[in-house]
Amino acid sequence: MYSPQVFVETDPERIQALVDVYPLGMLVTSTQGVPEVSHLPFVYQREGCHVPGKLLGHMARMNAQWQDFSKEREVLVVFQGPNAYVSPTWYEASGVPTWNYAVVHVRGTPRLVQDESVLTAMLDQLTRVHEASMPDPWPFDVEGGRRAKLLTMIVGFEIEITQIHAKFKLSQNRSTEDQERVAAHLKSSSCQTDNAVAALMVGV
Repeated sequence: MYSPQVFVETDPERIQALVDVYPLGMLVTSTQGVPEVSHLPFVYQREGCHVPGKLLGHMARMNAQWQDFSKEREVLVVFQGPNAYVSPTWYEASGVPTWNYAVVHVRGTPRLVQDESVLTAMLDQLTRVHEASMPDPWPFDVEGGRRAKLLTMIVGFEIEITQIHAKFKLSQNRSTEDQERVAAHLKSSSCQTDNAVAALMVGV
């Protein structure tokens, strides 16, 4: 990913926050030069301040992409945060149209979760994380034959992270005055995505 240094984000807390808020990632693999993409929800599990950690996920067993997993080939997961159009009319000085956005690219080695008890625990964790904001969270209490059938229909996996590359393009290449003007316009927008970009700009 092309990233001028001014847009590179290295703060692990900001990176974690983006993945937590926008957990639907694009899993990208390639076999014999042919790319494959699946859109899947993930949980980013950090193992310390300076340790990349791993991603937890699952997909339908009928999705053949998991059959391409190999310890010899890394996969890429792309997390797209909020994005917004920026008009040059918002600048104090001259400029051109552009786009502000935040994105996290995660590379790592995939590993299938074969043990039924481990897979069940993973599904329970994924459910608790994604249900946390619900007023009445649904518990993963599927038992008996129903659970056994469910487990045959999916494939769980972990991605041991080898590299994280985050790009938060938030007008850092403009003057402080222009950054403030852009943030103000996005904050006053009726679009929630614009508002989210403005909130990220405040933290730059």
